Amino acid sequence: QVHLVESGGGLVQPGGSLRLSCTASGDDFSIYGMGWFRQAPGKEREFVASTTRSGGQSYAADSVKGRFTCSRDNAKNAVFLQMNSLKPEDTAIYYCAASQWGSGSASPGNYEYWGQGTQVTVSS
Repeated sequence: QVHLVESGGGLVQPGGSLRLSCTASGDDFSIYGMGWFRQAPGKEREFVASTTRSGGQSYAADSVKGRFTCSRDNAKNAVFLQMNSLKPEDTAIYYCAASQWGSGSASPGNYEYWGQGTQVTVSS
């Protein structure tokens, strides 16, 4: 098992940046593919970005491609989401998740462990 804790959320103006962090404890972090998902009020949880076990491959949803980057540091048991050029529609609770599939899947059903989420609000 792995326990995940997100941090770094907050209020930011449109066009601004935030960096979310997710730290893991418990099992060997490097065996898990890691993903970021978000859920806005009244909407379903959606894929944002992910990375493979080694961090050698990263993926992003079309809605955030070119603005958000997912990376990881296995030595620190951490995964990050760098968010630039934020828009009001990026407002949501952001969750990190761990998958034993390891492939950086975009499907939330492939993730076994989830953090509690961190709120990101983009507003002027």
